[in-house]
Amino acid sequence: MSTAALTTQGDTIVFPEPLIRARIVRRPNRFIIDADVDGTGNETACHCPTTGRIGNLVLDGLDCLLSRSRNPARKTPYTVEAVSVDAPGTGRPAWIGINQSAVNRYVEQALVHHLLPKIVTAHTVLREQPLGSSRLDFLVDDDTYVEVKTPLDNLQVALGDHVRTRPSPPLASTDRLVKHIGELGRGLKAHQRAVLLVCFLYDNPGFQVRPSSHHDEVRASVAQAVQDGVEIWQVNFRLDTTGVRVARHRDLTGRFRS
Repeated sequence: MSTAALTTQGDTIVFPEPLIRARIVRRPNRFIIDADVDGTGNETACHCPTTGRIGNLVLDGLDCLLSRSRNPARKTPYTVEAVSVDAPGTGRPAWIGINQSAVNRYVEQALVHHLLPKIVTAHTVLREQPLGSSRLDFLVDDDTYVEVKTPLDNLQVALGDHVRTRPSPPLASTDRLVKHIGELGRGLKAHQRAVLLVCFLYDNPGFQVRPSSHHDEVRASVAQAVQDGVEIWQVNFRLDTTGVRVARHRDLTGRFRS
């Protein structure tokens, strides 16, 4: 997405310019998605902002949304911001945002403009604040640490017959989550609140933890952090060509108590 600033108008976080609808041809590697941008069948290499799997989807043939880069030196002129599992050509498809690096910018806008009132009404928001040996995403009002996670490994959406899938390997990468949620818990010794935001760029019906090769370790770490006072909230954003909106946010803390 362009480095131009996001703006917020009412309840909408507005993109610097509208996204472009295209169709995915293939994903040749972790960093590139080839897309038909203009409907002529010509393929354009676009930046893929997540290097991991997007659920268990085979992306070939799915519609997508692209943001245009204004950097003439960049090799990929577009970034894939979202995909849809609705039938290609659907008039108003539901979009699944895949740009995990953009989520912190959306959360910052939501905090600053009071779009998450059930969680916090922010007066000051500081980015990338140190806590222990970690740097957590936000410090709100000098007393609330906020860490943002955006899972894409387990998409909780209905898939039609036109969508191809592949088997999903066990999730193995958990070190960063364990480290950060532990820091949040320990941070409560000096601060009033600590919040883990589990964010989705689609209307996820209810966060489900996918089993991993370190499931017991992660469960124990999360349960300890909750016992220490960490709150866990789910935030669903709804994305279209013009911007994103907070669809809903809910408190999940009780589900993670041991």
